[in-house]
Amino acid sequence: MVELSKSEIRKTMGTSLGTAFGIVIGMVWTQVVLSAFATGGIPLTTTGGTWSQWGLFVVTAVIVTIICVVAIIMLSRWGGKQ
Repeated sequence: MVELSKSEIRKTMGTSLGTAFGIVIGMVWTQVVLSAFATGGIPLTTTGGTWSQWGLFVVTAVIVTIICVVAIIMLSRWGGKQ
């Protein structure tokens, strides 16, 4: 049976959670771009809206990105502990 150390487990968990937060960031920004096209009259998947709604969407995406990046940094530091 293979024995894992706490540092190996932390590193693996930190990497996995960091990747998950990166995926969340990508998903949020994908929706921002798609809604911009829809608002500009080029609907790809969404119905569109107004430019002010799109602006609010961008602000929300920036906030989510900042939160996720901070979480990724914290998880990287936690996962790198020996």
